[in-house]
Amino acid sequence: MSCVHPSAFRGLAVRSTPFCLACTVALAAAAGLLLAAPRSRAEDALASTQALVHANALSTAFRTAAEIATPSVVVVRSAVKAKPARDRRPGGQRGNPLEGTPFEHMFPDGLPEGLEFNGPEGWMPRRSGTGSGVIVAADGLVITNNHVVEGADEVVVELSDGREFKAAEIKTDPDSDLAVVRLKDARGLPVAKLGDSDKLSIGDWVIAIGNPFDLETTVSAGIISGKGRELGSIRRAQFLQTDAAINPGNSGGPLVNLSGEVIGINTAIASSSGGYQGIGFAIPVNLAKWVTGQLIDKGEVERAFIGVQMGPLDRRMAEKLGVGDREGVLVNDVVPDSPAAVAGVQPLDVITGFDGKPIDGPRALQEVVERSELGRPHSLTVLREGKPVTLKVNVKPLPGDLAQDLPRRESPQDASGATFYSKEFGIEVRDKAAVAEDVYPDHEGVLVDRVDADGLAAETGIGPGMLVRKVDRTPVKTIAEFAAAIERQTSDAGVMLQIRTPSGNSVRLLKKD
Repeated sequence: MSCVHPSAFRGLAVRSTPFCLACTVALAAAAGLLLAAPRSRAEDALASTQALVHANALSTAFRTAAEIATPSVVVVRSAVKAKPARDRRPGGQRGNPLEGTPFEHMFPDGLPEGLEFNGPEGWMPRRSGTGSGVIVAADGLVITNNHVVEGADEVVVELSDGREFKAAEIKTDPDSDLAVVRLKDARGLPVAKLGDSDKLSIGDWVIAIGNPFDLETTVSAGIISGKGRELGSIRRAQFLQTDAAINPGNSGGPLVNLSGEVIGINTAIASSSGGYQGIGFAIPVNLAKWVTGQLIDKGEVERAFIGVQMGPLDRRMAEKLGVGDREGVLVNDVVPDSPAAVAGVQPLDVITGFDGKPIDGPRALQEVVERSELGRPHSLTVLREGKPVTLKVNVKPLPGDLAQDLPRRESPQDASGATFYSKEFGIEVRDKAAVAEDVYPDHEGVLVDRVDADGLAAETGIGPGMLVRKVDRTPVKTIAEFAAAIERQTSDAGVMLQIRTPSGNSVRLLKKD
């Protein structure tokens, strides 16, 4: 059967007829040929010119940013004077000869076997190291990393124009790995422009400036790869992640945006080789501003606290507590007589906001609380049994011993007596025995006697010797109270157990997937 194309009947009144498949394919092919037709030389030349304009514009932006920031970037040279070697420790073992020096973090176990210093018997020779820094005040104030200057007897700072200044004063904050160095007899120095790290977005262009491997004033480019990163060795900072090359010697130097503003202090790399592998970390400049301001004004960093033991929210725990988006911080426990206790914060509350700022995790809460103003009330938003509650909390200075780990003691041994076993949750408990008084002297609960290896309790990390204080929100002091509370629960809906261990409190959700 033939198919007649409607265009053959121009000017005639004809009935609309569907195209056959062959015509449809032919028209599509013709259209494709038209679209795929090669561009003219003029069009190619125009596209090439436009691409070159964009590339040159980006190159100019990098060059301008580097020109703005580089004069304020310095070389920080630290030295440890020759001194008597440390006495041998008990058992005939000599201590780490690098302890208390900028090199201790590089060799935490001391010098590698077979490596010895060539110096007088019983003496450790002079040692030196190099890092970077950035000038933030014309009268000679430099920001760098704590690990660049920690333990140094002498610090000399060299400017990009070759001038050198000795450090007159050094103040450090190991918890954030930041330090400020006051230069002797300095004035009229080039000063860096400080930006706003809160305005950064993933994908923003940045450049890192510093002195890697003693190659002075080196510039590398990349983007912001991530935000809010955590490093276990530095407890009180959330880091920017970048793929701009950061290497040994870059520490303390600036991470700069395309406006030439410092938006971070280069601090660390993630590497299996010790060199650059595409992942570097910088302290956000907003945190650096606050820490260095505290060091300058007070000589130390005075952090605030509210007094809660925190935990993250996983999917199952968020569902159990009615927190649909998993945003917030789970309160595992409240420190007695702390600002949180006075404000009415309760275990199993989920903190979602502080002074109107959303809280998405423990480090975010820690950071905003620590920088909050002392002596006035702050707004704390929590979800309690799925409903929002607003509390007023007066923060206090963080006690020096509060951040330390609680003393660890041996778990109590099994004691005789009756037990209660929940097959559904795979856990058996007994009344708190006298043997547990040394471990949990100030806490009531029932002692975990054993758990089923393939049970729900074992899956969450609960084990013998732990103290169960509450079943959901119900306190339990005896196995009878525990039995009554847990038998009202089902593994399909899940049950939360508030647990005490020798090292602190936590909340575990026992629930079938």
